[in-house]
Amino acid sequence: MGLFSGKCVSKARLDGKTAVVTGANTGIGKETVKDFFQRGARVIVACRNLDKANQAVEDIKKEFSDGENLGELMVTQLDLTSLKSVRNCAKVILETEKRIDLLINNAGVMMCPEGRTEDGFEMQFGTNHLGHFLLTLLLLPKICQSTPARIVNVSSVAHKYGCIDFEDLNWQKRKYSSLGAYQQSKLANILFTKELVRRLAEANVTGVNVYSLHPGVIRTELGRHLDYRLRWLWRIFSFLIKTPDQGAQTTIYCAVDEKCANETGLYYADCAVAAVAPAAQNSVDAKRLWDESLKLVGLEPNYNPFTTV
Repeated sequence: MGLFSGKCVSKARLDGKTAVVTGANTGIGKETVKDFFQRGARVIVACRNLDKANQAVEDIKKEFSDGENLGELMVTQLDLTSLKSVRNCAKVILETEKRIDLLINNAGVMMCPEGRTEDGFEMQFGTNHLGHFLLTLLLLPKICQSTPARIVNVSSVAHKYGCIDFEDLNWQKRKYSSLGAYQQSKLANILFTKELVRRLAEANVTGVNVYSLHPGVIRTELGRHLDYRLRWLWRIFSFLIKTPDQGAQTTIYCAVDEKCANETGLYYADCAVAAVAPAAQNSVDAKRLWDESLKLVGLEPNYNPFTTV
């Protein structure tokens, strides 16, 4: 259990609200779903593996079988390594949900072996950034219609050591580094947050706040690809490693807490605003990443998601 961990203490209810949580069948995603469910939200559990997602839903319902004023849990398929799956997921949500009050871009992979997504992107950049980028833009019109709404992008302190190589975003020229690719993808999460906030303001959209965060070092399946050296360090500093419940607290804070209701575009750790690396404040890179991402996911350069549906 991590010795230093912020906790969301807000008692805010989410009755009548709809939340979409990606990667929600395990780890901090599942803990986030539990919290929203107890607050009365209708939660869309968006996962690649439907069997695991349905089992997670059953586990949560069983855990809170004696609870009162609970929400609803719905499962939908989302494979972030497939742009086709992302589009299908967004289509289903837009057709079935009247509103989207919360979008939690939580799913991700960390330091996995070199690989490619269905569409040929480097696995971590494609999953952690491009998949969520496309999902967010496709859902954004309904989010704009559901204000006040919040978008929460789960990044990492690893962004501080990352750089965006616009000449080789998909690691086709460089020698592959699983750590470097992870750091790039997490920096992309924060630059996406920055540019999304700027474009929302430019489009005169109010009431949609966007957050990025570092959840902490978590004891989850995400670390299964760590090599033996990092596993050794993991054991030494185990007292700093958080449980999934502790790791979910900053996500929950950004999603529901009253104190950050009027904050947008900031980065958080342990339920408080934290500093980002200089690279994460580069507005030129943020805009370029947006433009490059539009091309990569197959959207037109003038694509405008800042409307209501």
